[in-house]
Amino acid sequence: MSAKKLSQTMRIDLIPDIPTEPDKAHKNVIIAPPTRKHKSVVVQGKKGAGGSKYDQLLQSLYDAAIISNEAGRIVDVNVRAVEFLQYTRAEIDGLTISEIISGADDTLIQKLASNLQNERFTLIQAYCVRKDGTFFPAEVAVNRIQMDSTQYLCFFLRDITLRRQAEEMLRTEHNAIQNSSNGIAVIDLNTDIEYANPAIALMCGLASSDELLGRSICDMFAEPESMHGMLQKVVGEQENWIGEMKGRGGDDGEEVDIQVSAACNKNSDGEVVGVVISLLDIADRKKAESAMREAERHRVMLESLGAACHHLGQPATVLLANLGIMQRKLNGDGDELINELVTSSIEAAETLGDILHKLNAVNEYKTTRYLERPDGVESDENRILDI
Repeated sequence: MSAKKLSQTMRIDLIPDIPTEPDKAHKNVIIAPPTRKHKSVVVQGKKGAGGSKYDQLLQSLYDAAIISNEAGRIVDVNVRAVEFLQYTRAEIDGLTISEIISGADDTLIQKLASNLQNERFTLIQAYCVRKDGTFFPAEVAVNRIQMDSTQYLCFFLRDITLRRQAEEMLRTEHNAIQNSSNGIAVIDLNTDIEYANPAIALMCGLASSDELLGRSICDMFAEPESMHGMLQKVVGEQENWIGEMKGRGGDDGEEVDIQVSAACNKNSDGEVVGVVISLLDIADRKKAESAMREAERHRVMLESLGAACHHLGQPATVLLANLGIMQRKLNGDGDELINELVTSSIEAAETLGDILHKLNAVNEYKTTRYLERPDGVESDENRILDI
């Protein structure tokens, strides 16, 4: 049990008793201690209309209200308490507060009595136990009332199950965002960063995401105007946007490819108060895509070379055979020029056959420089296949 003083209110957080048995649905439950029958005590207000007003006020309260004596023995409850705790009014009369609030004991009752003597209020975060042994988280406000010179403790119980569930969901979502590999930022309508997760700091080469707070998200991009225009469109049309932009990453501000997703951030009234942005470094993906395109280009080129060799091989063979026949027919007779032309044509045909053979054997597409440009600049125009 821990406690701390907040102004005139003491806050006490109780650790519930550890459940000892699971129910049939495998949910953790707290086994309620056996109840003891005591003579019911009815709190009476002042004579006349006072008692009636007291009862009307007690029964009209939204929170469950439990009245106990200074020893913690319950003497009165309202309808809401009966609903919350699932006891009948007769069953709940005479129980002790420790049987209702899990983890409470005589020490807590003494602390409450001592604290309330100094006119302070006490707020307890605890678990309350129902009749069937199940429990629910509750916020319990305690104060002191006096009726006919007798002091009583008044416990107001509020079931905060939905609040706890919402808090747990928010905690889970926060942890997911903090540990996401995507950079996530929340900006206001002036593009200033209100929240940034660690992934964004890593993209920017910063030690902590706190260094980004208050800075414009547009400063993270190579073309701030484009980013600013995109954000205006998202806010104006209130539609999600996804696309690619050039961002500044690392210590040197080197441009990197970033996939940007943006959606409006709205408050509880549905008003747009900013934009939630998700950033994903796609530099590696871009490199992989480029490598895949290059590999595909090489595959197509090799297949094209194979097809060209196949289609050119037969005509080259026919040409070489015909030239050989012509050379044998001439057999050195006739015009000397014709003989030279036939001989050189045969050599050219044989060279063509060697080239086609080499091309057909190529299994890796590589190029080499072919001609030197006067300005010394390399381009695809002056490169040829390396065979």
